[in-house]
Amino acid sequence: MFSFKSLSLFATVSALVASAHAESHTVIFDNRCGFGTPTLIQGPNVLGTGNGPFNFGGPLISAIAYLQTGGCGFNGEGCTLIETTLRNPTSPGSGSSTDISLIPPHAFSVTSGFGYFNGCDGAGADCTNPNCPTAFFNPDQTDRQVACQADNVNLAITFCD
Repeated sequence: MFSFKSLSLFATVSALVASAHAESHTVIFDNRCGFGTPTLIQGPNVLGTGNGPFNFGGPLISAIAYLQTGGCGFNGEGCTLIETTLRNPTSPGSGSSTDISLIPPHAFSVTSGFGYFNGCDGAGADCTNPNCPTAFFNPDQTDRQVACQADNVNLAITFCD
């Protein structure tokens, strides 16, 4: 016989199982420059500064990261910019995507790079000079995006490596 007590127990167990499988992502910074402040922004909100880790219980959509050296604008103007969306794919090609942008008003400031971990390990990009072949210089260069179709993937961003 199915009782209210059984229903309550079933609901509790179901909630625990669902939370164990909930979407989550982490962003970490590795600042090897010896100066500057790693900065993570989404829209008008500063999500984090420093080396992290910064954990998100759900997708991280349209975030930017850069090393604030004192010369960067709030949205990374004048600096090397990392753009990222971290989300679990719901259909082929709808997962995470990260890139390096030098589209004006962004400009090369410090060596910057990123790599996925806990899924798509080894996928990433580095930008070591102002003519960086892995960076966007105009919005049409969509081949510069690095995609990842793994659930709960994380991102490491390194400066001055």
